[in-house]
Amino acid sequence: MADAEDVPIRDESIRLGQFLKLANLIESGAEAKSFIADGLVSVNGEVDVRRGRQLHQGDVVSIENGPAARVAKEAAL
Repeated sequence: MADAEDVPIRDESIRLGQFLKLANLIESGAEAKSFIADGLVSVNGEVDVRRGRQLHQGDVVSIENGPAARVAKEAAL
């Protein structure tokens, strides 16, 4: 997905619910839980209803009819 914004993470992986907040795709954990449970969140083009899904570098997360963000490695200092 070319229009996805890269969002760097510190570790090797991050949970889907946490990434939604980090990428500013949603505003709160409760909102993340609701969006995921309602099937409005896709990972790499497929709907995923697991809030705890582990995301890794290169995964693209999108909200239905909304923005997308790509998991990126944090730049080394």
